[in-house]
Amino acid sequence: MGGERKKTGGGAMSAVRGTAAALAVTGLLFLLPGLLVPGPEAKGDGQAAVGGENAPSGTAAAVPTGKRDGGRTVRLLKKDGTVEELTMADYLWGVVAAEMPASFEEEALKAQTCAARTYTAVLQKSAGSKHPDADICGDSTCCQAYIERSDAQARWGLNAQSYSEKIARAVADTDGLGVTYGGEPIQALFFSSSPGRTVDAAAVWGSQVDYLKSVSSPEGDEVPNYRSQVVLTAEEVRSRVLAAYPGADLSGDPSGWFGTPASSGGAVTSIPVGGVTLTGSQVRTLFSLRSAAFTVAWDGTSFIFSVTGYGHGVGMSQYGANAMAKEGSSFRDILTWYYTGAQVDDLWAES
Repeated sequence: MGGERKKTGGGAMSAVRGTAAALAVTGLLFLLPGLLVPGPEAKGDGQAAVGGENAPSGTAAAVPTGKRDGGRTVRLLKKDGTVEELTMADYLWGVVAAEMPASFEEEALKAQTCAARTYTAVLQKSAGSKHPDADICGDSTCCQAYIERSDAQARWGLNAQSYSEKIARAVADTDGLGVTYGGEPIQALFFSSSPGRTVDAAAVWGSQVDYLKSVSSPEGDEVPNYRSQVVLTAEEVRSRVLAAYPGADLSGDPSGWFGTPASSGGAVTSIPVGGVTLTGSQVRTLFSLRSAAFTVAWDGTSFIFSVTGYGHGVGMSQYGANAMAKEGSSFRDILTWYYTGAQVDDLWAES
């Protein structure tokens, strides 16, 4: 099977690289890069990256601006509706602090930084901005998550200074670097954790993207809340399904409401519900499941959804990236593994 990881000397990985020409991905510009970030608390499509119980200690390290990122700014639409212009380095610091736990391995944080820089570059280059007066916003359900430095420090508590410096190093050490395919920055989608494989983009959104293929991912039960359950009565399931899909027939025995699912990468791609075929993503949304990697069973009184992982499953798994880093993989290894056939390049080389 394609997309199986193989260890090489020093724990590095080599991704299977395709020879197909790059596909145009403008149709995916509306897709979110990651939203799913893990950490101790659920947040958006993933988990909150910051968390701490103690008062902040020390001051945040200044984020150095590298030669390649130098002079580049980002206009950020904030929650209060104002627009703030930040250096690229300061903006990326806030994104990585919000999108990935600072306790992760540094190579994983570098991979996250490159993905965030790439997503920012795509938005800045796109003809139609989501926000007329800004390049990007800090809402993870729309663009990328972003956290103010003071808020991150407060949540990190006694780790504030070391975590601040750690993320600053990730930004500086990847100065100007991003992920490209066919010479163009990619839609660097990411999510929290997979059930052991990522999902092909076509299985989730119906659009084939050469670099968003299903590959194996090494995370497992060490991930917080890796396995979860949602329990619903027959009436709760009936009311939710019929409200969204009135053509469904849920008049018979509840044990027959859900048909046999089709799956990809361990995630459900489609499943019949009351005679109406829904995608795994639609079922996930309908019943507030943490991912589309689920099974459903009727125990005579309730439906039990057993779920593995967190997020949409396409692109880079953040917990998988951290597991790879622990095995000795570099950020380049991580990125070229999860984005099949892609390269890590200077995003600003010709601009």
